[in-house]
Amino acid sequence: MLTIEMITQAAERLKDVAIQTPLLESPLLNNALGFRLLIKPECLQKTGSFKIRGAYNKIASLDETQRKAGVVAYSSGNHAQGVAAAASAMGVAAKIVMPSDAPRIKLDNTAHWGGEVITYDRQAGDRAEIARNIAEKTGATLVPPYDDYHLMAGQGTAGLEIAEQLDALGIQADRVICPVGGGGLIAGVSTAMLASQAETEIWAAEPCNFDDTKRSLEARTALSIEPGHSSICDSIVTARPGRLTFPINLKTLSGGYSVNEPDVVTAMRVLFTELKVVAEPGGAVSVAAAWSNKEAFQGQTIVALVSGGNVDMDSFLGWMI
Repeated sequence: MLTIEMITQAAERLKDVAIQTPLLESPLLNNALGFRLLIKPECLQKTGSFKIRGAYNKIASLDETQRKAGVVAYSSGNHAQGVAAAASAMGVAAKIVMPSDAPRIKLDNTAHWGGEVITYDRQAGDRAEIARNIAEKTGATLVPPYDDYHLMAGQGTAGLEIAEQLDALGIQADRVICPVGGGGLIAGVSTAMLASQAETEIWAAEPCNFDDTKRSLEARTALSIEPGHSSICDSIVTARPGRLTFPINLKTLSGGYSVNEPDVVTAMRVLFTELKVVAEPGGAVSVAAAWSNKEAFQGQTIVALVSGGNVDMDSFLGWMI
């Protein structure tokens, strides 16, 4: 189970490791939107995304024998960098299975953080199976991208920060919107937020055709996406909600938003021009959800968590034109 006590324990472990990212807002943007939009920019976190929170908490929970055997993870990039950086900080060897077509910045940075990158063909290979085989052969501990309570607890520290920052401002958010892939981040954030701000609604944001969490919440059972789709939101394209994350999210979330790619690009542009924040597409879906639902949010206070900013410069500039 995931508890608020686990999240507060993770916050102690991360005290001198993770950056406490701020809540940002633009009065001009608020005026244009008609509601107060607060941005939690985890793209400013170490490694460029929230992932180091969970990765560090997971590896810190291992005993000495497990740490000596190393860790193995699979990821399209953000989890890869988080695990590599966390493992390096604790002197633990890390092997990371990544798709060969992952953004170059994510491949390079994972290696720079000290991870041993093992690439595979996204269309033909099964990254989870490859990582499991490595773990079985080497004795390394598998650090999954979301289906782990220690990971969720670490990610939940971002929710603790949001609650504390809102308290310091003397306000309560009507909604917190969070990008969702496998659901680990929002499971942690919702558990932390609802422990102190029980009236706040927590909503998932996903790209259309990969809105498995939204549809699963509506059906109240885990559903898979239809195959054959692609998305610029590479960091959150999962086929099905997590086995451990979904039961939590079914209890804590109020619903989900499905956003189209033009709105995602608009959100990236708004973040850049109004707040000087660079977000990757998957990280900006929360802002895209706020943007595309602005008529429904009039007069409210909305927090949008931007989960990552690891985007290739050429791609980013191409979308901004």
